[in-house]
Amino acid sequence: MTENKPGITRHEQLVNDGWFRRFIYDEPRLTEAKELYESMGLEVRLEPVIPDDLEDGCDSCITAAPERYKVIYTRPR
Repeated sequence: MTENKPGITRHEQLVNDGWFRRFIYDEPRLTEAKELYESMGLEVRLEPVIPDDLEDGCDSCITAAPERYKVIYTRPR
């Protein structure tokens, strides 16, 4: 399991460990995307959304209910 290191964001640590950030989804698309990536032979990791990491312009839904959403990361097996 990846642990947070001081001075490094969670996203930076995941990227350092070979993960690629893909999308932010909620259900039912979250499960569909996870299954699709797994069917392609990729390892999938779901991470909580950190509102400070969101880009401007498309964050009002997510900041209103961040617990509904997950960030999908993938990497080759």
